[in-house]
Amino acid sequence: MKYTAFAGVSAFAIAVGGMAVAEPQAEVLHWWTSGGEAKAVAVLQEEFAEQGGTWTDMPVAGGGGDAAMTALRARVLSGNAPTAVQLKGPAIQEWYEEGVLADISNVAEEENWSEVLPASIANHMKCDGTWCAAPVNVHRVDWIWANADVLEQNGIEMPSTWDEFNAAAEKLQEAGVIPLAHGGQAWQDATVFETVVLGLGGPDFYQSALVDLDQEALTSDTMKAVFDQMRTLRGYVDDNFSGRDWNLATAMVMNGEAAFQIMGDWAKGEFLAAGKEPGEDFLCASTPGDGFLYNVDSFAMFDVDGEDKRAGQELLAELIVGQNFQKVFNLNKGSIPARTDVSLEEFDSCAHTSSEDMQASSENGSLLPSYAHGMALRGAQAGAITDVVTAHFNSDMSSDEAVQMLADAVANSM
Repeated sequence: MKYTAFAGVSAFAIAVGGMAVAEPQAEVLHWWTSGGEAKAVAVLQEEFAEQGGTWTDMPVAGGGGDAAMTALRARVLSGNAPTAVQLKGPAIQEWYEEGVLADISNVAEEENWSEVLPASIANHMKCDGTWCAAPVNVHRVDWIWANADVLEQNGIEMPSTWDEFNAAAEKLQEAGVIPLAHGGQAWQDATVFETVVLGLGGPDFYQSALVDLDQEALTSDTMKAVFDQMRTLRGYVDDNFSGRDWNLATAMVMNGEAAFQIMGDWAKGEFLAAGKEPGEDFLCASTPGDGFLYNVDSFAMFDVDGEDKRAGQELLAELIVGQNFQKVFNLNKGSIPARTDVSLEEFDSCAHTSSEDMQASSENGSLLPSYAHGMALRGAQAGAITDVVTAHFNSDMSSDEAVQMLADAVANSM
C-alpha cells in the first residue's frame, strides 16, 4: 500500500509580526482501531487541533501492530517516514540503531518527564541517554479477573498464592464451573506463563530468567516448578479453548461460565464496556506473588524534514505526556497513566490498586517489563520462549523436557 498523505502538503509558515512560525503537522501511524482505542486516539487528535496542529491519521489494523510495522518499514526505506509511530519496548531501540529516530529531549526536559515518570519506564523512552519516545500509559499484565457471584456462591476468596488458586479451581471443577477462562493463542499462553514465573520465582528470578536469559535460571528447579504449575493450569481450562480470542474468554467470566481469567488490564475495559462494576460484578487482584509486570504503549518520533513536522513532533510529545491526555486516554483504555502525578479521582478501584502497586514496585525494584508483550526482549528471543511455552501447554511434554528445550531455544536465538 502506498501512503502519500503528505505528498501534497507543502511546509508553510504563517507570518506573525514579521517572524515565520511553523504550523505543527503530524502524520501518526498506530494500530488503535477498536472502539475504545479509537475513541482514546480521537482525544489526542482533538487536543492537537486545538493547539493549531494538522493531524493526518494513519491507522493500520490487525495483528497487534504487525501490519503497522510492515507499513512503517516500507515508508522508512523509501525515505518518507511518518512523524510519529506507535512503538514499544526494545523495538524503539532497534529503530534507533537504524539511525532513523528524532531527539525530543528538549520537550522532555522542559516538561520534567524524568520527575513524573517511573525510572524503569523512562529508560524505555531513551536512546543512548536522549529522549526518543513518549509513553502513553501503563498496562499491568499480572492480573486475575473473577466473577464475584461465582466466587461467593462457591465460598471462594480471591487467591493470594498459587496453591490457593489450585484449591479454588478444584472446588469450582467439582461444582461444574470452568475454573480458568483461557484462549489458546501463543501470546495468551505466554501471558499466563510470565505471571507464574513471577509468582513462583519472585522478581529477581523473573529478571534472571526472562530479561537476562540466564541459562542457570532457565534450567533451574524453579523453572521446572513453573512448568508443573502450567500443566496444572492446563487441567483447569475447558476443552474448547483452542484459538479463542482473549475478549471471548473475558465474556466467559462475565456470564458466569468461568470463574477466573489471567489477563492484562485491557480485560477490565471489556467488563466496564458491558456496564459491570468492579468490586460488585467482577473482582480484580494481582496474580499470586510480588512484583508488577508492565506493558507500556508509546510513540517514537522519526527523523523528518521540515520545520512544520518537527513542530508537530514537539507538540505531540508534549500533549501525549500531558496530564489531561494521560487521564482521558487511560480512562478509555483500562490502563493507568504513565505519569505518577495524574489525579486518579475518576478512575476505578482496580486502577487505584494498579497505581499504588506500580509506585511501590518502582521503589523496591520489582517493576518489571513483560516479556509476553514485547517489553523485555527482542523478537527472536521472545518468540523462542513462547514457542516452547505453547508446545508444552498443548502436549504432554514433561517439565524436565520443557526446561531443556527452553534453554536450547534461547541459546539458538542469540
